[in-house]
Amino acid sequence: MTNATLSPPAPTRSEQGFEIRALDAPLGAEVLGLDLSRPLAPADFARLHRAHLDHHVLVFREQRITPAQQVEFSRRWGTLEIHVLSQFLLPDHPELLVVSNIRDAQGQPIGLGDAGHYWHSDLSYKERPSLGSMLHAIELPEEGGDTLFANQHLAWEMAPKALKSAIEGLQAEHSYLCKYEELRARNPWRPALSQSQIDAVQPAIHPVVRTHPENGRRALFVSEHFTTRIIGLPEDESRALLQELFALSSRAELIYRHAWQPHDMVFWDNRSVTHLAAGCPDHLRRRLNRSTIAGDRPF
Repeated sequence: MTNATLSPPAPTRSEQGFEIRALDAPLGAEVLGLDLSRPLAPADFARLHRAHLDHHVLVFREQRITPAQQVEFSRRWGTLEIHVLSQFLLPDHPELLVVSNIRDAQGQPIGLGDAGHYWHSDLSYKERPSLGSMLHAIELPEEGGDTLFANQHLAWEMAPKALKSAIEGLQAEHSYLCKYEELRARNPWRPALSQSQIDAVQPAIHPVVRTHPENGRRALFVSEHFTTRIIGLPEDESRALLQELFALSSRAELIYRHAWQPHDMVFWDNRSVTHLAAGCPDHLRRRLNRSTIAGDRPF
């Protein structure tokens, strides 16, 4: 049996008086009573770090913070990435990608409205993929807009023995361009990439099963959004194996579905989980700010 089947541990408290409460799900914990607009004590940060490794997704409730405060907290975890779609970066804080379906007075999108349309791990197409991402709710729709997270440690543990043997040691290519034109066909407002943007997102090759550099656990590391092929396999075999892995990695028993509440900020570990945006009706406004922390080369 996996740890996900055990009862959630009792809530714990820090110097600032916040609780870390495990969710009734295969991953995730709520952080209650913490104010990230206040300076964070080293002991409190250490507890958050441990909880992030243990639960993979942290849901910080009631975070009435500014973009500058989100950037400051994100930097506690590492160097921040600047997204290749510079059109959708917050002007005063380019470390933040605007995720939104809202249009400006000229009818132009203010953010990336179809972010997360496919299951993925952020920035897996880079040589050093992301450690984690933080998404802060600024404006939420009256319905829809959920985000799903799938535990890739459990995906590996639940894989049939024969499949584990088949993928042991294999590598896969990840490319930002994998679904880009398909998304543009669905959403004509999504910008065409300039040559400099294309040059900045050259494909990367990573293990199909990676080892987490901090908790030591193994996890599947492929996704339908960015993984294009298994290195060294004929195209038909590669495609069939990837489809099997995509199905395994998004099974219902691996998933926590996050229904956003006002002022939520969610911080997930891109080394442990994949995620998917469930979408919302086009006429309902949705806006969130995303920061992304740089990670290490997978092994």
